[in-house]
Parts: sequence; structure tokens; C-alpha cells
Amino acid sequence: MKWIKKNLFSTPFNSALTVITLFILFKTIPPFIKWAFIESSWFAESEVCKSGSGACWSVITYNLRFIIFGFYPYEEHWRPFVSMIILFTLLYFTRNKKYRSKALLYFWIAGLPVMGIFMKGGIFGLVSVNSANWGGLPLTLLLAVFGLAAAYPLGIMLALGRLSKMPAIKALCIVYIELIRGVPLISLLFMSSIIFPLFLPEGVTIDKIIRAQVAIILFTAAYVAEVVRGGLQGMNKGQYEAAASLGLNYYLSMRLIILPQALKIVIPPTVSILISAFKDTSLVVIIALYDILKTSQTVLSNPKWMGFSPEVYIFIAVLYFAGCFSMSSFSRKLEEELDREK
Repeated sequence: MKWIKKNLFSTPFNSALTVITLFILFKTIPPFIKWAFIESSWFAESEVCKSGSGACWSVITYNLRFIIFGFYPYEEHWRPFVSMIILFTLLYFTRNKKYRSKALLYFWIAGLPVMGIFMKGGIFGLVSVNSANWGGLPLTLLLAVFGLAAAYPLGIMLALGRLSKMPAIKALCIVYIELIRGVPLISLLFMSSIIFPLFLPEGVTIDKIIRAQVAIILFTAAYVAEVVRGGLQGMNKGQYEAAASLGLNYYLSMRLIILPQALKIVIPPTVSILISAFKDTSLVVIIALYDILKTSQTVLSNPKWMGFSPEVYIFIAVLYFAGCFSMSSFSRKLEEELDREK
């Protein structure tokens, strides 16, 4: 009762806000629970769903494998599934501090080509699968995980280049950062998909997934660079002087003293950019890449399942929320681990 009085009814204004909030929750939560769980259908045919008043989750259960794996050959679905298991396992062990070691790095180095072999095939008796048939959740994870992993170090190098005392390098980094930040990601995706192939020699092609991946990396790196630059400029001048007094050159002073502190300071804004980049991978739908959003829209284009878009988009929202929340919770955990004052 003391906590309720202190936090919810401490002032007349807070009391009014509490009452209004409770009223809104009372009007929205029970009807949603009734629609989503009590009167819902999970394994009924579409005709039965259309006659019901609750949610039709059958659109998910009946089309789950297509939503998750897209046009990947049905009998080969175990391959992208194994690739995702490997990726989630590596991410899980990376999240836990006690497992971070050189051995984990070696597992990452070995795991990446293994995932590629499972997805592509063509060796070890695996049927070759064209990347045009890759889709669904594996494609979303591919664009997000590898895009963010490559954009982060590139952003750090751009930030260091923008603060460089060499005019040519500084000018190039400034032009790149301002140019990329001045255009939307959609325009870069269109350029990678439509305009870039026009400049390639005849007979030379680059996979559309690779082009989209590069566009996402270049776009995200420009924003990461500005965040890291803010952290570097926020460092106390004494840290630079201390590094110089120890006789450390530029490379060692940055690697051992300046960057570890600057990157720790900018963890929250950096993770915010990475979360936005993770959600922006859904924009590849405009260049006809069948990520998990595109496969879901394909299901809804089937006349049998038309009219059940709320259920499908709620399912997709839950998946994106799980990914974003995992990144956010990892950043908070990382901040606690690096907080030397505790």
C-alpha cells in the first residue's frame, strides 16, 4: 500500500493519470485477450476461421514453414534450420561473459562457413540451392547479424578517420558520412538493386543479397561513426596526454586507452542505432527479397487466407520485438559488466 500511494497516488495529477491508465487498460486488455486466446482458432481451416469471432492463428500454423523459410526447397528445410540453431548457439555463448574466450572466436570462424555450406550446398552431398530461393527468417538474420557485425568496426574506422589530422583521409570520411546520412536506406537499396548492375561489365553479376547486405552495412556504418565520434570527442584530454606520456603510438593509445573508454560511453546510442538497423532490414521487401515480412505478405495474398493480416503482422511484430529486446537487454548487461564504479 505504501508503494502504491508513493508511486501511483502521490499527487492529484498522478492519481488522475493512474485512474485514466487503468480505465484504458480495462477497455483494451480484456477484449484483446478474449479475441487472441479465448475465442481464437489455432488449427482450423480458413473457412471455419472466417465464421468465428476470434483470432485465426491457423494462418500462422498452416503456413509457418513458408513464413520461416520462404521458397527454400521444402525437403531441405532442415538445412536453414540447422544454420539458425548454430547462429543462435553462438550468440547465446557470446552473450555470457564466462564463455567469451579465444575458443569462442574460433567457433565463430568455423561456424560461419559451416552455416554458408548448409545454406548454399553443392558439396558434401548437399543439393545446391540458389540464393534467389533464400528467404524468411534465415535471410532476415543473415542481413541483420552480419550487417551489424560488419558495420560496427567500419563505423569506428570512419570515426577515427573523421578525427584524423591527415586532410585527405578526413575529407573522404566527412564526405562519405554526410553523403550516406543525407539519403534514406531505401534509395541505397534501389541503387544496389537497379542502378549498380548497370555499371558492371557484360556477363558479370553480383548476387542481390550481397548487394543489399553491402547497402545496409554502408548505411549503418555512417550512423555508428557519428556516435563513436561523439564518444571520442567526449574523452578527457588528460587521457590522450597520459597515453602520450607512456610513449604509446597512435595505434596503441587508441586500442588500449581511448577506444575502450569511448566505446563504453556510447553503448546506449550505439545499440539504438543497431536496433534501428535490425528493423530496417525489413525494407529489403521493396527490392523483392523474400525476408520474413515478404513471405508473410505472400501468404496474405493467397485468397484462402485473405483478411487475416492482423494475426500475421502480430506474429511478425513479436519476432522483431524478440530480436530488439535481446539486443537491448544485452547492452544493459554489457554496461553493468563494464561499470568499474560498482
